[in-house]
Amino acid sequence: MLLEKKSIIITGASSGIGAAAALLFAKNGAQVVLGARREKELGAVVGRINRSGGTAVALPGDVTDPGYADELVALARSEFGGLDGAFNNAGRVGSGLMVAETPPEEWSDILATNLTSAFHAARAQIPALLERGGGTLAFTGSFIGHTATLPGMGAYAAAKTGLIGLVQALAVEYGSQGIRANALLPGGTLTAMAMDAATNPETEAFIAGLHALKRLAKPEEIANAAMFLMSDLSSFVTGSAMLADGGNSISKV
Repeated sequence: MLLEKKSIIITGASSGIGAAAALLFAKNGAQVVLGARREKELGAVVGRINRSGGTAVALPGDVTDPGYADELVALARSEFGGLDGAFNNAGRVGSGLMVAETPPEEWSDILATNLTSAFHAARAQIPALLERGGGTLAFTGSFIGHTATLPGMGAYAAAKTGLIGLVQALAVEYGSQGIRANALLPGGTLTAMAMDAATNPETEAFIAGLHALKRLAKPEEIANAAMFLMSDLSSFVTGSAMLADGGNSISKV
């Protein structure tokens, strides 16, 4: 029970890594506040947790809305008395257009979803964490924009690179007050965001070949890494960009 009685917000929790993290954190004793845009899918995750003896509540919404981050914190306070941590996981890849072909609106939307939303989250969550004497923040980044990128990922790469800078700033600014902040950088993972790789065996095989382990991750494997960052097992880890990428970053064959 690594997260016993900890109140934790998880965004992007309706499917994929976020849903896997919600189930895992609750199984390990956390009281989870789940956020995502898709109300029906979010409710299904909450139902699974509560039926299995865990504790979960949810609030549908859009992480690009600054007020939504405040509402999630308010829900954690009202339901669980405060906030101990957050796994800010929501993200969006984009349409795969090259930089010169990307409409400004799409660029802005991808940065809003992957980077500016993290600022909104931290701004809302840090005061609540300080009320508890500290806590833990984790943000889902990517190997893209850190060790490599792919064609058509310009905005996504820029956002995820910026996210690492934000995490480092948070770690430096609030470490003395008991707050740790880290970025989790998954490799290819079998989620809806994997798009064609999740349904096309040829695409999956190609992307798997980019990894030293020659396979894609299951969402549960990335959730395990997130739980490490959220738990006291990582008590001296802050400001890191922690790769959980199956060796994607070091594989050239």
